Amino acid sequence: MNAPLGRRVVAEAIGTGLLVAVVVGSGIQATELSPDVGVQLLANSLATVFGLGVLILMFGPVSGAHFNPAVTLAAWFTGRRAPGGLTVRDVAAYVPAQIGGAIGGAILADAMFAKPLVTFSTHDRSADHLWLGEMVATAGLILLIFGLNRIGRVWLAPAAVASYIGAAYWFTSSTSFANPAVTIGRAFTDTFAGIAPASVAPFIAAQLLGAALGLAVVAAVYGPNSTPARHEAVARSEPEPAPS
Repeated sequence: MNAPLGRRVVAEAIGTGLLVAVVVGSGIQATELSPDVGVQLLANSLATVFGLGVLILMFGPVSGAHFNPAVTLAAWFTGRRAPGGLTVRDVAAYVPAQIGGAIGGAILADAMFAKPLVTFSTHDRSADHLWLGEMVATAGLILLIFGLNRIGRVWLAPAAVASYIGAAYWFTSSTSFANPAVTIGRAFTDTFAGIAPASVAPFIAAQLLGAALGLAVVAAVYGPNSTPARHEAVARSEPEPAPS
């Protein structure tokens, strides 16, 4: 990626905002169309799978389509000594853009469904097993993204990442937020996908621990990273050759 930082930041803000709008908006729609919680979660997860895959395809060639401070921090950490890796300046620009975009996306979803624009969620998610679910979900996400980088299969990321998040909705107790920015954004809506503000900090702590665990597993499985860091932590639109 050779896009200027300003364009990359805009892509991260818009992409994260649209992702949260998909998550929150589909949750609202699902609760209005069906009283069954299982059907609601199914609709929410399917919309997220399709929306996330499209967003990665759209914004991956510009910013890497992180949409996630945990991914951005992991990308910086793994590429900090290599040419072309994320810099501290990149991280300092990406993370606020992702958080701001996530909050805006929640407000947009509420507006589209004629809900109060900002109503902090009352959905308490404070429990040890939910924090464990977030650790597992985030560790798996990091393992997937950076594992694909290691084997030269980044072009699979739109389908693979979206599929993983869709599955993690169902196999984790927390329904797989796996994203500090999205977690913050979802606190601004008192709807199906919301999370109470008091539950946000422990979720983020679990996500960051999960990201560190995911990187440790990447190192254990694939060994030391001896190749130049790829700036695209999530996706590019064109295939990359496998390393020889």
